Amino acid sequence: MKRTGGHGGGRYGDEGHHDLRHHGDADVGPGLLDLAVNVRGRTPPDRLLRRITDSLTDLGSYPDPERARAAVARRHRRDPRQVLPTAGAAEAFVLIARALNPRRAVVVHPQFTEPEAALRAAGHRVDRVVLSAPDFLLDPESVPEDADLVVIGNPTNPTSVLHPAASIAALARPGRVLVVDEAFADCVPGEPESLVPRTDLPGLVVVRSLTKTWSLAGLRAGYLLADPDLVARLTEAQPLWSVSTPALAAMEACVTPEALAEAERWARGLAEERRALSDDLGNHGLTVVPHARASFLLVKAVDGESLRLRLREEGIAVRRGDTFPGLGPEWFRVAVRDSRTRHALTRTLAQLMVT
Repeated sequence: MKRTGGHGGGRYGDEGHHDLRHHGDADVGPGLLDLAVNVRGRTPPDRLLRRITDSLTDLGSYPDPERARAAVARRHRRDPRQVLPTAGAAEAFVLIARALNPRRAVVVHPQFTEPEAALRAAGHRVDRVVLSAPDFLLDPESVPEDADLVVIGNPTNPTSVLHPAASIAALARPGRVLVVDEAFADCVPGEPESLVPRTDLPGLVVVRSLTKTWSLAGLRAGYLLADPDLVARLTEAQPLWSVSTPALAAMEACVTPEALAEAERWARGLAEERRALSDDLGNHGLTVVPHARASFLLVKAVDGESLRLRLREEGIAVRRGDTFPGLGPEWFRVAVRDSRTRHALTRTLAQLMVT
């Protein structure tokens, strides 16, 4: 069955093969300028790094997640029973796949492919709702009514599209688990479209990551928010001590008022750099998905695959797009960095466009 739409529409089905385990780190190589991975930097800020280092004196003890759980609960004004610390967002998707037994799981694409990969690895059939270019906006009616598990990102990786909270909330209903991947929500000043405050929505699971903004990809730190009964079910599927003591210390440090203020300042600066990069790419004849709000841009070129490979030859790595369901080789994703990095990219593009 297929459903199609134009502006804000989509189609659904489970056809097509993509390498769901391919991620941006696979597109990076020695000596390459990394615009493929959408982590903020190579190392965490000094203040956070000190907290992590201080926690190493406790490595002889088993990790205890309760302080981190309480800190996240305070940050989001939630009951600690509604919080589950995880080893990054990726573990949350594995727990969902292990603990639940959906009759019809639907993943809204293009988006981060680990949720679908985890569901398939657990033996679940997965249908896809594929949103349409150029804006990749969600139409809630494109999701099949009988889906009892729905997964969507917001802002969505790789499109950088921020869906209205009302559109995603319209997907919630009794008997359905609605998983919203908000790994990049803190890229948006004020997080206006986050569903974290919506404790009234049945079956809502919000997944958050700390690895992007705080440069913790190698440490694995994240959490999910859901009603206590669902958190308890997911906890049963989680291996003991899966979140390390340093990751738990980082989690506490990343949700303090000081850290949140720092993240907000970074998000505002990111918005300026993102606009400048989008303008530069457009000036070089590339099509950028409009209204981007995360730390990356999705770009289309007639010869996108060739351009990506030529950039690599010139020492710049961008993330290939054809491993995302709904995208083809003409698409690639570019991380938003500082102005110096942006200028290096645009200088290279200018050279490639005339050769």
